[in-house]
Amino acid sequence: MQPIWAVGLMTGTVLDGNIDVALIKTDGEGIADFGSYTLAPYPRSIRDLLEETVTQARAWNFDGPEPAIFSKAEDALTRAQSAAVRDLVEQHGLTMADIGAVGFHGQTVLHRAPQPDRLGRTRQLGDGHLMQEILGTRVVYDFRSADMAAGGQGAPLSAAYHAALMRKAGAGADTAVLNLGGVANITWQDEDGALIAFDTGPANAPLNDFVKSKGLGEMDHGGALAGAGTVDEDRLAELLKHPYLSAPYPKSLDRFDFGAAMADGMNTEDGAALLAAFTAAAVGKALDLLPRRPEKLVVCGGGRHNPTIMAMLGPRAGIGAIPAETFGWSGDAVEAQCFAFLAVRVLRELPISFPTTTGVPKPMLGGRIAG
Repeated sequence: MQPIWAVGLMTGTVLDGNIDVALIKTDGEGIADFGSYTLAPYPRSIRDLLEETVTQARAWNFDGPEPAIFSKAEDALTRAQSAAVRDLVEQHGLTMADIGAVGFHGQTVLHRAPQPDRLGRTRQLGDGHLMQEILGTRVVYDFRSADMAAGGQGAPLSAAYHAALMRKAGAGADTAVLNLGGVANITWQDEDGALIAFDTGPANAPLNDFVKSKGLGEMDHGGALAGAGTVDEDRLAELLKHPYLSAPYPKSLDRFDFGAAMADGMNTEDGAALLAAFTAAAVGKALDLLPRRPEKLVVCGGGRHNPTIMAMLGPRAGIGAIPAETFGWSGDAVEAQCFAFLAVRVLRELPISFPTTTGVPKPMLGGRIAG
């Protein structure tokens, strides 16, 4: 198959009010070209709607009928994201007729990892057929359900794209990719091409929530609060005893599995420092689970903009960490690019998850196609 232009969409679990939209040219195996990327803000009304939707989703917890707010939120976010796709494509000098696929991840409102006695469940809001009607091109959506129905974690799905990026950069088994979103996940590939990926622990979500709870905005801008605080090492050591951190992979997290409550009772600076240190130290424990430790991390996602977390990765995770831009990647665009890449893999009937990334019994197809 010749490479085609595809658009990917991602709205993170931190609910920062933005839609990540990225354009790449790919055949689903390699990356022929990187196109434009933008951050398209939601209107405040949709942002507020999504925050209430997530609150109701947690109360619902897959028990009984879905909350009525889901359909309202799904319609609103689908229309907003469709407009963002069209704007990006036109800004790049293309038309929708030039686009072979849109990878529409949707908004995760609830993710429950599988347990020994039950399958996991996940819910992403997004109407693929409505987006297809609006844009007039094929839309690939619902990337996670098939994986979870087969007993997989449903996350992370970024491994195949991270591997393609590393191949393009000529990186080997001494390098791993760390994504710091609401949750942190890692991808590592050995010399024989075997992929390992899993969620390491929290990233931005607890710190953002903690800062919000103090009435100080949406996040710790520039890592200033955490950088001014002192880490309570005894409290951190207790937090690091959490069984998730030493559990074998594959494994995944909901954005609320580790929360701001870890810093309850602390002042703003020290609480922020503790949460940042926990994110970094949890990455270190994750690296210890790999067949062998890589020597450096290429970091993408919003958390790489926090200098305090980045600085803590060295001493607390025991590894050198460099931002994705050092490798020529756009660190903010990687997640959205990933779903453009996965959309093309779905069209080609290539697997998007694997036994060593989500725990499925065999490499799995996934996604649904509208159009």
